Parts: sequence; C-alpha cells; structure tokens
Amino acid sequence: MHHILFICLGNICRSCTAEEIFRTLAIQQGVEKQFQIDSAGLIDYHEGELPDHRMRSHASRHGYQLTHRSRPITEADFSRFDLIVAMDEANRSRLLQLAPTEAAKQKIIMMASYLRHHPEADTIPDPYYGGPEGFELVINLLEDACATLLATLTNAPSTTNEE
Repeated sequence: MHHILFICLGNICRSCTAEEIFRTLAIQQGVEKQFQIDSAGLIDYHEGELPDHRMRSHASRHGYQLTHRSRPITEADFSRFDLIVAMDEANRSRLLQLAPTEAAKQKIIMMASYLRHHPEADTIPDPYYGGPEGFELVINLLEDACATLLATLTNAPSTTNEE
C-alpha cells in the first residue's frame, strides 16, 4: 500500500483538491485499496475548516466533492507516509526544514514534477488571492499531475481529461 500526503500552505485549496482528485482517479481505475491518501497544511490557521468555498465550487463543477477538514502536518506524518507531495517550492523548503530525519526528507516530492500536459508549469500555484481562473488552473494542473503520479505508482498508462 502507498501512503501519500499532499501538502500546501493552509490545506484549504491545493492539497485537499489533490487528495480528492487522486482518490477519484484511483477509484475510477479500481486501485483505491492500494492507497492511503490524506492532505495537510504547513500552518494551522484553517485547522478544522472545510476547503475554501471557491475551490469547493470549482471542484464540484468538475465532479469532485471536497469534504476534507484542514489540518496541519505533524512530525508523525513523516513516518506514516511514503510520499509527501509539495505544491510549490516554498512548501518544499518548509517541509525540508520540518523533516525530522534524512530519510524523511527523501519522501518529499514536487507535485509539478508529474505534469505531462503543462510543460510551462513548474509549480501548482496558490489560487487563494486570485480570481476564478486560478482555481480552474489548479484543478487542471492537479488532474494532469495526479494522473501521472497514479500511473507511476501503479505502473499503468496515465490518462487525463486532456487526452
């Protein structure tokens, strides 16, 4: 079983959406039992809150129901998860600081490194302070990257809505 933790700053936009997109793709491919999937944030400001209402609205239009409650990452997460997936370089840098061991640091990967159909993107940008197009972009990027990550972990061809 693969244990995957998606991380962004507050766990109300990107990481919770990545969690749901990855879960949905795994269910669609019948491999959900191979994964334990969760998300967390680097700050506890939104702890216990549902995802941002704008992200929930945009995700719903794509068929995703975001019900995760925000939580901050814990030291135990570095032991519990095989992969800790950062949405941007600032997230990655902070995770590297928080990682309690060298082995834990090796678990940290970048979500954007799994993008196949967006060669211009090197990060999953935070849509929080932008408009609707930012939320749509994040969903499109996450669908692409999650499909590739899932295919990588299951040794299956990746498929996205863009193919």
